[in-house]
Amino acid sequence: MVAAGDAGKGEADVAERLDIEPEMVVQEIGWDEDVDDDVRAAIEERCGSDLLDEDADEVVDVVLLWWREDDGDLTDTLLDVMTPLSDEGVIWVLTPKTGRDGSVDPADIKEAADTANLAQTANAAVSDGWKGTRLALRSAKAKR
Repeated sequence: MVAAGDAGKGEADVAERLDIEPEMVVQEIGWDEDVDDDVRAAIEERCGSDLLDEDADEVVDVVLLWWREDDGDLTDTLLDVMTPLSDEGVIWVLTPKTGRDGSVDPADIKEAADTANLAQTANAAVSDGWKGTRLALRSAKAKR
């Protein structure tokens, strides 16, 4: 989990908090005019390339999923975005912070992740208006 003290860091550190490394392939899903462009720019700078859009068919290391309360069925979307994900890849579900338009109950994210066989592994504040929940594929051992 990301330490509470890390939440106050600026946008420039967001890619590091999201464990983005140089050369990673990052796909962005759910872009709309409300997303935080500073977060996007920091991630592109850190990985060294543009974010792939929803139509890309490459294997990806990270999926950035901008998600709002009224965006539909989160479980279905998680199952869809898992398809291009590498075995070690992760999904960051980025949602508006609590109290903001479109905020998502953390229990809803957990339920959707569990149904999609994903494990919640971290949380991070990504900007003044957005927070992130890191989801990873469950290992074969955890499936028991």
